Amino acid sequence: MSWTGHDTALVVWAAVGIAVIVVLITRSKVHPFIALIVGSGVVGLATGLKASEVVKQFESGFGSTLGGVGILVALGTMLGKLLADSGGADRIVSTILGWGSERRLPWAMTLIAMIIGIPLFFEVGVVLLMPVILLMTRRSGTSIVRVGLPALAGLSVMHGFVPPHPGPLIAIDALRADLGQTMALGLLLAIPTVVVAGPLYGIWIGRRVRPEPPARLVEQFAAAGAAPAGDAPGFGVTLATILLPVALMLGKAVADVLLPARSGARGWIDFLGDPLLALLISVLVAMFTLGYRLGFSRQRVSDLLGGSLGPIAGIVMIIGAGGGFKQMLIASGIGDAIGKAAAQSAISPLLLGWLIAVGIRLGTGSATVATVTASGLMAPIVRDLQHVSTPLLALAIGAGSVFFSHVNDAGFWLVKEYFGMTVGETLATWSAMETILSVVGLALVLVAGIFV
Repeated sequence: MSWTGHDTALVVWAAVGIAVIVVLITRSKVHPFIALIVGSGVVGLATGLKASEVVKQFESGFGSTLGGVGILVALGTMLGKLLADSGGADRIVSTILGWGSERRLPWAMTLIAMIIGIPLFFEVGVVLLMPVILLMTRRSGTSIVRVGLPALAGLSVMHGFVPPHPGPLIAIDALRADLGQTMALGLLLAIPTVVVAGPLYGIWIGRRVRPEPPARLVEQFAAAGAAPAGDAPGFGVTLATILLPVALMLGKAVADVLLPARSGARGWIDFLGDPLLALLISVLVAMFTLGYRLGFSRQRVSDLLGGSLGPIAGIVMIIGAGGGFKQMLIASGIGDAIGKAAAQSAISPLLLGWLIAVGIRLGTGSATVATVTASGLMAPIVRDLQHVSTPLLALAIGAGSVFFSHVNDAGFWLVKEYFGMTVGETLATWSAMETILSVVGLALVLVAGIFV
């Protein structure tokens, strides 16, 4: 079908809706949850939907998104809470650091961050690793950038590329991508990406930027960076617990390729490898390996699990509102118009998804909002362009969502204060690392697109 004036008007209103969201978040300091609701209303009403239909469509998108993603985010958060409070994360840190020399510190910190970053949110991982980063910096006498930047890269690449983090889950849900394939490709592409952005860039920039961490933080965290107590879970048990959901979900992906569709074994593997079941099983196992087995009472384990949900309420609401915004784009016909334009243009859908995510990330500072918006805009394209790999498209959007963190991102200030850097130093280290992570990730996705 040819492009019409109506299609142009729809795309203009999509841009207006996104602009409303960006301005509300950045200028008016409105919470992204409210901004997404308002932006959805603007798009729906401006494109001719009835007022009652606008509400209905938003509620439909909100509910369907939370029904899939919200449960997984909650279970992943519970697993991360047990890992942190049981001392399991400390055990992994101390064990891996014990294997390497000072020259290998950047590589060891990257490995640590990637492992504990599987179930933990980025901000939680940063807070958890800061005592170790500061302790290793003081012991080695090297720049905190050389030790800390690889750890931040390890956490960030998992946040953008690998489920069960909210960003990848949002993209997978919106694009109807296969979770097992996305996870397998995400892990495969994350390794070379983090090597370039983490240890290699961290070692290079660490020779040039040598900030002094705040003395009070060094003293406060130094003791916390010591080896875990004797009653902490063992390294093997902790690692197996963390990797259990990954193994179950990847097992499903492998079974879907190798086993016949009507095979009884495949049915069970698919059942256990379903994201909800995989994470639920892992949380139940963690309640024993990282809880009861260490002497935690049933009430304490229950309190830990319940307490983990409060801090993610805002994230879950943003995810749901993003689902409502996505549904508004579809119901109004904007998604189809953008899909038509993409089908007629020469630009790669993978690159287009990355560019949209980059634009929203730069404007709002939120990787989650960038992923939600880009996934919603790209979802109709998947229907029009059948040759597009939805797992790779999800990863391209994830890569774009971490591009160039700057002053409108809370993570920028978190890193700046912990590392004791100036704004310029933070831009040269943290912001540059995030940009390298994003660009290298996109390059690898485009290369993989040739073969997938």
